[in-house]
Formats: sequence, C-alpha cells, structure tokens
Amino acid sequence: MLYHFALYLKQYCSFFNVFHYISVRAMCALLTSASLSLAFGSRFIALAQRLFASKPREYVPQTHQVKYNIPTMGGVLMIASILSSLLLWGNLLNSKLWISILTLLLFGAIGFLDDWCKLKRKKGISSYQKFSLQLISALIVVLAWFFLASPSTELVFPFFKNLHPDLGYLFVAWAVFVIIACSNAVNLTDGLDGLATTSLITNFGVFSLVAYVAGHVQIANYLQIPFAGTSELVILGGALLGSTLGFLWYNAYPAQIFMGDVGSIALGAILGLIALMTKQELLFVIAGGLFVLETLSVILQVLSFKYRGKRIFKMAPIHHHFELIGWPESKITIRFAIISIILGLLALMTLKMR
Repeated sequence: MLYHFALYLKQYCSFFNVFHYISVRAMCALLTSASLSLAFGSRFIALAQRLFASKPREYVPQTHQVKYNIPTMGGVLMIASILSSLLLWGNLLNSKLWISILTLLLFGAIGFLDDWCKLKRKKGISSYQKFSLQLISALIVVLAWFFLASPSTELVFPFFKNLHPDLGYLFVAWAVFVIIACSNAVNLTDGLDGLATTSLITNFGVFSLVAYVAGHVQIANYLQIPFAGTSELVILGGALLGSTLGFLWYNAYPAQIFMGDVGSIALGAILGLIALMTKQELLFVIAGGLFVLETLSVILQVLSFKYRGKRIFKMAPIHHHFELIGWPESKITIRFAIISIILGLLALMTLKMR
C-alpha cells in the first residue's frame, strides 16, 4: 500500500521516487518485518504461554524435558509480520507476490492444524493427513502460478549454461515435489533452539540475491542464467529475512518460544517456491544443504533400521545424534549455522561458474 501511495506522491515530490527502487523497498520490508517481530515478540510469548505451551514429544533426547513448558507456534507471529510487511511495501499488482502469500497461508494453516492437535491431544495429525494436505496445497499453488504467471517449464542445472531440458506438463509434478520436499526438510531441521532459524536466514538471503539477479535482464544475461522476472520476490525475501531475524531474538538458545510446524512448514514451502520461481531450484541442494542433510539422515536411519535392524545414528535427524554424543545444543546450532553460511556462499558462486 505504501509503495502504491509513494508512486502517486512522486508526481508532486521527487523524493518519493526512491521507493521505485527494489533495493530500497526490500530494505524497508526487512526492517518492517523485523521491527514487528521484535515489537510484538514479548506480548506474543506471553499470550502463547497461556495458549500454546508445548507438550512432551516422542523421539527427542531426554535433555529436551526442560523445554516442555516453552510456548510454541511462534510461526504465527512470523507469518503475520511477513504479510504485514508485504502489504505495505510490495507491488500488489504482481501475481507472484499473491501466489507467495497464498503459499504462506495454505502451508501455515497445515502447520497450525498439526500444532493445535499436538497441544490438545499430545499427537499431531497423521503423516498421511499431513502429506495429503501438503499435496493439495502445493498443487493449488503451482496451478495458480501457471494460470497467473505462465512460467517457463525448463529445468536449469548449476554449472551447465546450455543444459535446460523442457519438462512440459511434468514440471507441475516437479514443482509440487520441490515445494513439499523443502517444506518437510525445514520442518525436520526445526529441532534445536535457533537451528532452523539460522539456516533459514542464510537461505532467504541467498535466494533474495538470486531473485534480484534473475529479475534483472542485464545481470541475468551477463551471468547466463534465465531471466525469470522475479525482482518483486526480493521484497518477499526482505520480509522473510527480517521476520526470521526478529524471531531469532527470542528463539536463540535458550529459546523463549519455538516457531512450531506453523512456521517451519510454511517457511520451507515459500523457500521452495522462491527457488522454483527464480528457476534455480536445484541450487537449493547446495544452499539448503543442511536441510538436505537433515532429511537424508532421517531417510537413511529409517531404511537402515528397517532392512538391517541397525541404526546409523544414535538418533535422527542428525542434530539429535550430535546431542547424544555430547555436543552442547548451542554449539550444534552455531556450527550448523557456519556450515549453512559456507554452503550459501558456494551456491552464489555457481551463478558465475557456468
């Protein structure tokens, strides 16, 4: 709204022309969402303490017993601050922005339902129910994207500038898979104070830069990457980054609140969508390597126990393995954050290495 108001005012005062620049609006979106998260964080925690106090969970180390009364569902605050920032600084005529908002709301609702069931009956919705809802939501998002934006169906490979196979209608299935996979990968990583949050900050930063270069014709041509017209997603990236930074203030060890499934499922899905819209979804394997590692550790653990009767790790996801071998929780979070930053930088390097 402020963006459109500034466009109207610039005909009377040239100062307001500054809000025409993507970089300015992205910073405004970042600062707005961060400020909202910080300003309302304490009040939300007090409310969540009464309504959303977490319950005992299965398949976590015994050291997590002390966390059972810490409130959860902080993702509600995150999504609210993101949407508020987008409505203020985003171009509301941009279809990609509305598709992103739809993604946040649909996957946030799935996470909210799962969290609410855990609070009320100590058990969330079944894996089948969760996957079915994710599948339906992802399909709605992808079809809306195809109908409103008519995206390219080519698959772009890092390091290979001329390898762009066209998937045709199969791209719908591919896009649905990417969104669900990213959503669940972030959800699995959200197991320690600040762990998923710090990794998300790196990935939101990386894909905001990717969205900027993929939305700039000259830069995209120079880097020999597809022009995807994603400059408006930089505003989304700024809002996501700001909200996550603000939430980390309260989620850092020892956490005062958890983001819950309402946050991790929604933020993972929107990360996957941004990767798809920028035509760099395979870059997530590098930039989001930590999320991939966490997911693979669960898959390998399940397969090994099913077919060999033995566990590979003391506990999966892998961050619990390191807990059980004696690493302090704060050390795991910091070390994983360092790994995430390194992987993010490597992912950005691939944009030039083609």
